[in-house]
Amino acid sequence: MRAVFYIASSTISGNRVGIKEIASKIDSPEYFLAKILQDLSRKGLISSVKGPNGGFYIEGEALNRPLADIVTAVDGDEIFNGCGMGLAHCSETNPCPLHHEFKKVRNQITHMLTITTIGQFNKELGNGLISLKKS
Repeated sequence: MRAVFYIASSTISGNRVGIKEIASKIDSPEYFLAKILQDLSRKGLISSVKGPNGGFYIEGEALNRPLADIVTAVDGDEIFNGCGMGLAHCSETNPCPLHHEFKKVRNQITHMLTITTIGQFNKELGNGLISLKKS
């Protein structure tokens, strides 16, 4: 998510950013990040161009996509409907010990990731009000 936020804020003016820059700015291993960004590009969440003037970027309409799309693309939808203990059989009729409390938290996370967009933090990032790097 940090990489997507960085790409969104850095490419709003039409620029592209390279993998080395992204990895440096979000404090992430380059090889690991490259695999994730390639996957996000294949799934249409970000765009990329190869070559000396290439790099990653996000096109206008993609800025309005919810963060839930990134989570689903990278990790699947388990966070939105899975068991807090990882049990396959957990349900309303057969709840695990954490089911009811975890369901509340899961619903809050789902709501936040669904209503928050990729481009929502561009202004704050550009003004240095929020950070993408570990301190």
